[in-house]
Amino acid sequence: MKKQKLEANPEPTRSELEILQVLWQLGPSTVRTVNDVLNEQKREVQYTSTLKLMQIMVDKKLLNRDESQMKHVYSPAVEEDSTKGHLLDRFVDTMFNGSASSLMMQLLGNKKTSKKELDAIRELLKKMEK
Repeated sequence: MKKQKLEANPEPTRSELEILQVLWQLGPSTVRTVNDVLNEQKREVQYTSTLKLMQIMVDKKLLNRDESQMKHVYSPAVEEDSTKGHLLDRFVDTMFNGSASSLMMQLLGNKKTSKKELDAIRELLKKMEK
């Protein structure tokens, strides 16, 4: 099934984004699989809550549902990179007045950044300057 850019669809809520993250990681999956991963990685969530939310996500065109088998299989209807890019742009615009450098300064000031991570950032900056 074709994946769309997020701009054509409503922005996912935090819970919907957790489900999308699972599906981007695992690929097409049943509600049971998604629910099990959420319970392992995130927090305790009821199967019926996950099912209802995934049904809503189909209506919002955030997920596709394959009904050809007895157990319905869900897959993301939105691209991971465009979704993350859209959400990041919105975050930077809202929290840092659109300044990527302010975001980076905040990130580097708040977290202990390893030498390996700093080297990777330097390499990225060098590539961007060329």
